[in-house]
Amino acid sequence: MKPGLYFSSLLLFFFLARSVIASDPFTWTKDNLPDLVELYRYLHAHPELSFQEEKTAERLALEFEGVGAKVTSRVGGHGVVALLKNGDGPTVMMRTDMDALPIVEETDLAFASRVKVEGSQGVEVGVMHACGHDLHMTNLVAVARYLSRHKDTWRGTAMFISQPAEEVGAGAKAMLDDGLFERFPKPDYALAMHVGSDVATGRIRYRPGYSHANVDTVGITIIGRGGHGARPHTTVDPIVLAARLVLDLQTIVSREIKPIDPAVITVGSIHGGTKSNIIGETCDLRLTVRSYSDKVRAHLLEAIERKARAIAVSAKAPAPEITVSQGTPSLHNDEDLVNRILPVFRRIVGVENLELAEPTMGGEDFSRYGRAGVPIFMWRMGAVNADRLAKWKSRDLPPPSLHSPIFYPDVEETLPTSVAAMASAALEILQPKR
Repeated sequence: MKPGLYFSSLLLFFFLARSVIASDPFTWTKDNLPDLVELYRYLHAHPELSFQEEKTAERLALEFEGVGAKVTSRVGGHGVVALLKNGDGPTVMMRTDMDALPIVEETDLAFASRVKVEGSQGVEVGVMHACGHDLHMTNLVAVARYLSRHKDTWRGTAMFISQPAEEVGAGAKAMLDDGLFERFPKPDYALAMHVGSDVATGRIRYRPGYSHANVDTVGITIIGRGGHGARPHTTVDPIVLAARLVLDLQTIVSREIKPIDPAVITVGSIHGGTKSNIIGETCDLRLTVRSYSDKVRAHLLEAIERKARAIAVSAKAPAPEITVSQGTPSLHNDEDLVNRILPVFRRIVGVENLELAEPTMGGEDFSRYGRAGVPIFMWRMGAVNADRLAKWKSRDLPPPSLHSPIFYPDVEETLPTSVAAMASAALEILQPKR
């Protein structure tokens, strides 16, 4: 081969190789970081509460339209569905939550939220993205931009979901009830990520199987017979009955549930009486009840009612009033899907930065898409850089948790890994048939 031709071929190979390398999601995100950070800061500074995400949804709809997706708004409230089709192939749903929390922000960020609105109790409240949903939204927009510009690497349909009201556990149900999987293609798989306030940037935590719990709320009103505090023998004291019930409830988990089956019953609120020398008519208790399996969930709720009624019978009191509000179901990450995606994550962050997460008794309504018959996988993304975590540790303090007024992610360090993780997971599923 002539030297000139050899040199030209080598040069062409170099530029082609560089083009391939530059098109990977991590590098692409680094190259496009300024625009993404600008979007993140806008979303952070303009938070909206659950089921009030009107402006947020409008902005996301515009972003998805900008990448050529077919966008439908107002699904289950302010939910947005964006479909990016690219020939025949599977459908992969990727979800972000949109809502913020009624918290007054106390960070020193230049773009900190100054938003205040009237809360559900008629009192003015601050509004803050204290759970990372601003980063989740930015991440999903970035993934949509990347996939739209690299259509030669995948086939199928990318389905981007912007969901309202995750913080109140109602947004996924609202979208499903509005025909999410009837009006639009039912996805073959669904992916989501959540930032971790105690996980270093560049790290991913995952959990096959159960990762989040069933969440139920139980209200119990103990009904007694009121009277004078100096004449308790003429009354049925509902506070005494409530105290007995609080202790009796603890035996459900310790003596009725298998030790290897996770379960929690917490009495978080108890209110009774008005004055020291008056025995009141009622005492109200509010419980949160957590479990993983439907069998344990049913057992806990039945046992709570049984114990409450038994306490009343023992004192010849009227039957208590009991209400059960079933919240989000437990989240079960599909084991086959997790095992398929893990090698992708290893390539992105390295085996040393991939960590098996502990299950949590917290709730997450992404679970509802799994209950609707779609294999799902949600993972935890490191969002605070190692230096900041080390500073908190040196002070013998935990880092600010999600929902803290001083929590914020290190967005510039988080996004390249988070976008690469979700985009690459989607690409793994959307590979063209060979």
